[in-house]
Amino acid sequence: MTEAIRVALLISSDKGAKGEREDLSGPAIAEKLQGLAEVVATAIVADNKDLILEKLIYFADRLKVDIVFTSGGTGLAPRDVTPEATLLACERIVPGITDAMRLKSFEVTDRAMLSRAVAGTRGKTLIINLPGSPKAVKECLDVFLPVMEHAVETLRGEAYECAR
Repeated sequence: MTEAIRVALLISSDKGAKGEREDLSGPAIAEKLQGLAEVVATAIVADNKDLILEKLIYFADRLKVDIVFTSGGTGLAPRDVTPEATLLACERIVPGITDAMRLKSFEVTDRAMLSRAVAGTRGKTLIINLPGSPKAVKECLDVFLPVMEHAVETLRGEAYECAR
């Protein structure tokens, strides 16, 4: 890895955006990334597809971060629209990431099957939807973090031999 992994965090929460609820998932993500990546930007927006999409595009196209982790808005509630915004932002989908996270999460709770989280790429940025729960965020990151460096190296064009 030639340079540090740069990450942005995007929290989707109506109450969080209004300051009515303290965000605990963003700090949970940042804690899991300590020593592995640098969090260069964080934003909390309402559960609004256009606002989420705008931030995803900004983080990928303007800040050119390696990864955007979103938290929240991946369930079945009518205002849970993070996956829809992510699909609009992404050029390619990477279903294996969220499939693996759901599979591991299902060992903890059968409600994992209700997650609509997606992952994909926009240019050289990987966008990954995480749940809104700090506990679930940590569990999902435990699944992804072992492959994070290789994912970023591949997107940057630094990794060519992927076979083990």
